[in-house]
Amino acid sequence: MKTRHKRLAIIVSGVIGLTVAVLLVLNAFQSNLVFFYSPTEVLEGKVAAGAGKTIRIGGLVEQGSVKRSADGLKVDFVITDLNKKLPVHYEGLLPDLFREGQGVVAQGRLQDGNRFAASEVLAKHDEKYMPPEAAQALKGGTFTPGEENKKP
Repeated sequence: MKTRHKRLAIIVSGVIGLTVAVLLVLNAFQSNLVFFYSPTEVLEGKVAAGAGKTIRIGGLVEQGSVKRSADGLKVDFVITDLNKKLPVHYEGLLPDLFREGQGVVAQGRLQDGNRFAASEVLAKHDEKYMPPEAAQALKGGTFTPGEENKKP
């Protein structure tokens, strides 16, 4: 085999190996990527949520809708996108940022009667949040790490 043919064989096998690696990475992304849907999309049937498929829904916790059990571990609330409402049942500890009017993402399964059984609830933080370093820089001062922990 000539040197030219060896080089060509190495290049072709490298391209094939790279292609296989890229396809495996894309497959892993596709199987682990989970989008969240709005209550309107879920209730209008735009989401294939049948056969116990796990999905995520996102929206705002409706004001006055949070009902806690006596032990505090079972919670019923309503998620809304200001268009439609979807009742949610969750058993477990809620995140600290969970409250009425706050954005949440709930992962779970849609049950009969358009009720969502959540296995996980994530609370969205306020979009106005800013790290202390950035806030100090915007105020025109300089920031020294650890400075926020000092008491005057």
